[in-house]
Amino acid sequence: MLSLKFCLLATGTALLLSSAAACGDDDAGSSRAAGSSDDEGGSDDAGSSDDARDSDAAGSSSDAGRSDDAGDERDAESSVDAAATHDSGGPGDSGSDAASASARPVDLGAAAGFVILAKSGVSTVPASVVTGSIGVSPAAATSMTGFALAQDATNVFAMSPQVTGKLLAADNAAPTPSNLTTAVGDMLLAFTDAAGRAPDVTELGAGNIGGMTLTPGVYKWATALLIPTDVTLAGSATDVWVFQIAQTLTMSSGAKVLLKGGARARNVFWQVSGLVDLGTTAHCEGIVLGQTSVNLRTGASIDGRLLAQTAVTIDTSTVTAPN
Repeated sequence: MLSLKFCLLATGTALLLSSAAACGDDDAGSSRAAGSSDDEGGSDDAGSSDDARDSDAAGSSSDAGRSDDAGDERDAESSVDAAATHDSGGPGDSGSDAASASARPVDLGAAAGFVILAKSGVSTVPASVVTGSIGVSPAAATSMTGFALAQDATNVFAMSPQVTGKLLAADNAAPTPSNLTTAVGDMLLAFTDAAGRAPDVTELGAGNIGGMTLTPGVYKWATALLIPTDVTLAGSATDVWVFQIAQTLTMSSGAKVLLKGGARARNVFWQVSGLVDLGTTAHCEGIVLGQTSVNLRTGASIDGRLLAQTAVTIDTSTVTAPN
């Protein structure tokens, strides 16, 4: 009986030990499994972290690329804008401003209403042909000689068989005297304007421009200017020429000023401080702004205007207002 109890006790103890061992194996397995799972999770987390870092790096690289691209685009746009500003002659381009000032026609004001305007008188040797109006001021109508004047009934102006237009003097009836005072004042302003333009070329040909072709611009001479043979002004209908002459302007007999390429007489200005003398049958183009007198010899002609601060003399000449 005692042996049976001992055997049963031993058997129970063995069973308990086996159960404990099994539990230990299960716990160890669970622990290992858990560890493996944690390790795998850790590995996954590490992978995720690496992926995230790679992704961030890639994103940063992409962002940097986009930033560089954007910068390049901005730089390119800036370059284009800068080039466009340069090409268009942006604000503050003093060279363009100076050029545009020189390129403007001289404003004649009320003087543009006359083909011949003088302060002390106008004389003709018949038969001249004048197309446009003639004015004298402050001189009286008697200072216009050789025209065979016929006063209008209103005494506001006179007429002549040599003139297609009116002849007006300071002693005509109102409003002629006031209008002439304004015109003469504007003639003086025009002379000052032309004389004050910044020159593009100085002392061309040492004062002799015969045979030359001249492009638009402002030309200045501190001496007299001689045109012994033909001179050509080549440019467009909007181009402007200003000739600043400190002494006399002389055109030899038969010499011509010719226009080419659409150039217009109304945009050519001869600002002359001394005598203007056009030789026999010479032909000129442009507006003469004379500080003293203007003389057209036998058969000389001009498409333009004769605006003199003293007197104008024409001799069987043709004077036509510019179109």
